[in-house]
Amino acid sequence: MRYLPLTPDDRAEMLAVIGAPDVDALFCDVPEAARPQDLFDLPLLAGEMEVERELSALAARNRPAGAGPFFCGAGAYRHHVPASVDHIIQRSEFLTSYTPYQPEIAQGTLQVLFEFQTQVAALTGLDVANASMYDGSTACAEAVMMAQRVTRREKAVLSGGLHPHYAATTQTIAHAEGMDIVRLAAAVDAEAAVIDAIDAETACVVVQTPNVFGVATDVTRIAEAAHAAGALLIVVTTEAVSYGLLKSPGAMGADIAVAEGQSIGNALNFGGPYVGLFAVREKLVRQMPGRLCGETVDADGRRGFVLTLSTREQHIRREKATSNICTNSGLCALAFTIHLSLLGETGLRRLAEINHARARELKDALAGVAGVEILTPRFFNELAIRTPGDAAALVEAALADGVVAGVPYSRLDPHAGLDDVLLLAATETTTSEDVAALVRTLERNIGR
Repeated sequence: MRYLPLTPDDRAEMLAVIGAPDVDALFCDVPEAARPQDLFDLPLLAGEMEVERELSALAARNRPAGAGPFFCGAGAYRHHVPASVDHIIQRSEFLTSYTPYQPEIAQGTLQVLFEFQTQVAALTGLDVANASMYDGSTACAEAVMMAQRVTRREKAVLSGGLHPHYAATTQTIAHAEGMDIVRLAAAVDAEAAVIDAIDAETACVVVQTPNVFGVATDVTRIAEAAHAAGALLIVVTTEAVSYGLLKSPGAMGADIAVAEGQSIGNALNFGGPYVGLFAVREKLVRQMPGRLCGETVDADGRRGFVLTLSTREQHIRREKATSNICTNSGLCALAFTIHLSLLGETGLRRLAEINHARARELKDALAGVAGVEILTPRFFNELAIRTPGDAAALVEAALADGVVAGVPYSRLDPHAGLDDVLLLAATETTTSEDVAALVRTLERNIGR
């Protein structure tokens, strides 16, 4: 696409219309210290080959997850994505499709979103799912806003096992809505502590299972306590593969389930994009944010798909909208749907079993490392350990041995006072050789 810059006369005319003396006046709200005074330290021009060489050198400084033993989790997981997934999503009818406002020419895209919703509803054990949210953290925040609309209450209780990034995102958005967010202190195995914080002003309680420390919890008792007080239960899941083995949020009494769908169909990326999952009980569907696709019949009685209950501000007045989500993670949702279709129910359950088996192997190996305390009593594929010293320093030392030893909790929440806690995940991509390499580097570096 050609870039046709404006002329000085064009700029002067626009500034006159809006009543600004110059372009700098448009940035008056930006603090002076944050405004660059000169051009950035970049070459003004370079040949294509030179640019390619420079970018390749920068990319080479990054280490791919598959380059060696890798135990990072904490909300983003390394799983095997079949080559067929990438092949199918690159078909032109999928790759170029965007906003399906004209159903007569977007039936393929609409059907994919409908199938995605069906899969998410089945996984979460709830009645209706949308298609879709940006990612798990914003889905969590939207769920809290939804609870406010449903209950007309202003208080939300977040468990100490909720991923800190999800909690921070929720706090940021809820602050703008005037909500009171009660965020419990970080705790490895204390999801039920939210019960004591529930009162008559509580709109919802937010719990995560498996939580950020990897602890899997049956939250049925929490659901009963929330409902007795007239509050909603929101269950968060950051590892979607766990749905293949653990009890679904709906089966535990959740009113709203939100999750990060990256684990299925979407490889690790440096910052995303990812895809948020969001499902609710049918009685709440009219307050659900985002896009919803429905099945219908056309004038000739043939099966077709349309957008329905479109309560985003693109469709109705802002004050009537349930959210300001302007699009959905369509391509990531498509990858999720294709991968899950290839797995099927049996395949997903088998994949989940393999993940748990790898995590058990990891736990058993770590239990033999002097100085390591395993903190996670019940887990799916992730667990937390306490190290004798600073966990971040231990991870840096392990990198010198070619091992990515996990995520220090302090990286997620620097002020929690858990600098000695390390989060590790094992998936179907983890080998026994990887676990042995981790043990060797921990034994070598602990106590140095």
